[in-house]
Amino acid sequence: MAASKTTKRATTRRAPRSTVETQGEAAVLAAIAKMPAPYRAMGGRLHAIIRTNAPSWAPRTWYGMPAYASGPHVVCYFRGGDKFGERYMTLGFNDSAHLDDGRFWPVVFALTELTPAEEDRIATVVRRAAG
Repeated sequence: MAASKTTKRATTRRAPRSTVETQGEAAVLAAIAKMPAPYRAMGGRLHAIIRTNAPSWAPRTWYGMPAYASGPHVVCYFRGGDKFGERYMTLGFNDSAHLDDGRFWPVVFALTELTPAEEDRIATVVRRAAG
């Protein structure tokens, strides 16, 4: 009788969701804090709008940018204009966002200022993206 091989399975310990979310929140807030003015202030407002209107999304960073995920998929992110030398901040949505509208729809928005009108529009888009 041949000796049987024992296979050890690698076990990965995952942190409890609350710890993961706390670390993600801290990473997002740190990324926002590193942004130069006026992006830092706009980033703080975007974070609040996204967290309020898509509370099930988990905050995390994605390529160093503040981002929000549903499960393993990043749905929404933003970056200051300084990241790539742009003249505006951008708010983007990946393909897992529920924004499809016919054959053509925007997935990245440029922001030069956040007034209450823009905040309302962003809240509407975030709620729609959250499905």
